[in-house]
Amino acid sequence: MSEILPFLVSGLGVGAVYAMSGVGLVVLYRSSGVLNFAFGALGAIAAYVAWSALDREWPLLLAAFAAVSTAVVISFAYGRLLAPRLAASDPTVRSIGTLGLALVLLGFTEWFWGEQPRRLVLPTDSEAIELAEVRLTYTRVVGLALAVSMMAAVGLLLARTRIGLAMRALADQRELSAILGIRVLQVDTAAWVISGAFAGVCGLLLANIVRLQATVLTFLVIPAFAAAIIGRLSSLPATAAAGLAIGILEAVAVLVPGFSPFRAATPFLIALAAIVLWRDASRKA
Repeated sequence: MSEILPFLVSGLGVGAVYAMSGVGLVVLYRSSGVLNFAFGALGAIAAYVAWSALDREWPLLLAAFAAVSTAVVISFAYGRLLAPRLAASDPTVRSIGTLGLALVLLGFTEWFWGEQPRRLVLPTDSEAIELAEVRLTYTRVVGLALAVSMMAAVGLLLARTRIGLAMRALADQRELSAILGIRVLQVDTAAWVISGAFAGVCGLLLANIVRLQATVLTFLVIPAFAAAIIGRLSSLPATAAAGLAIGILEAVAVLVPGFSPFRAATPFLIALAAIVLWRDASRKA
């Protein structure tokens, strides 16, 4: 147990990012029925904006605000201007539309900032605490606290506010909700804004924990999808728990003989298993 404990602790950092990513996907899906393939790309461009701001010696809070705001604005623009044009299309078509946005963002980041890997070094990396013989930087501690806070806030939003009630109504009966007077476009736009905020924060944290590279951050959507599917695209607590579990399993995979060089494939394997199990469960239902 003493051997595995450090990996459990270190896996919490990435797991928190996966959990937040899954929650960001589920919030949007429950409102609009769209699986956002551009989630990771939004996080990537947010991370690059933060890197540029910090490189120009901006304060951390201002750089983080600019980064998350960039992801929110792009997500808002797509949700307000382009997504409504696909509203009458099949859900698959609406989801594939976000793949086009992901490719545009990926192409722009590689053109503007280049393809070489970087590391997003934050001022909070310089201080750390020791937990189970693992050095946890203040960035990871803040990230864990932020993950819990944001997921709790979204849970309260959906359960206790009028906009949250409208989102849940759209998830159950979209056409009927429109007939009853719910402003579908406004509710969808709010969901896109929330999802964009989650993408921006996740991109910042993952760029710091792993590395700053557009393709790596774009594929953040894979473990996020796995967590969302395990949560059946509806349960926020189950999605968050699945994201944490995926991050921990990825860290613990180092201990598996012969699998350590391939541990980065852990989220992809879990995503594949989740899709297969989802399909089997759907057929039985």
